[in-house]
Amino acid sequence: MLQYSCLPFSGLSLEELYEVMAVRQAIFSVEQDCAYLDADGKDETAWHVLGRSEQGEIMTYARLLPEGIAYQEYASIGRVLSMQAVRGSGEGRRLMEFALARCAALWPGKAIKISAQAYLLDFYNSLGFTSVGEPYMEDGIPHVAMIWRSHALVK
Repeated sequence: MLQYSCLPFSGLSLEELYEVMAVRQAIFSVEQDCAYLDADGKDETAWHVLGRSEQGEIMTYARLLPEGIAYQEYASIGRVLSMQAVRGSGEGRRLMEFALARCAALWPGKAIKISAQAYLLDFYNSLGFTSVGEPYMEDGIPHVAMIWRSHALVK
């Protein structure tokens, strides 16, 4: 099982920031072959969830954004990733449960909006997210907007 932490941008060391950028590039730019500007100017306002192995490697990650940064009326969770070594182990669920709990603590009562890859709809539904709107393409991958409200059950 991974050890989770949630740090503001100012709480990340230079080494941690480098690790975060490296895992995000490994998954989104290399593995998913998406060309986009990852350093989008939102990291400084974000809280960063790091799931580390016993050896200290980042295996899961998510970026938590306050209301008004990604979406006008919603907080957001984005850049969600699991490294290949932990896929299928349940750590993706643990990551999202931890991220939702941190969002609820940071921004009590605030609904959360995500842009979910369409193939993960059932996973996000199982966490209490509800689809809104029609599917759309983002960086060449089908996505669906989803909302989580603070009253949704998180185990």
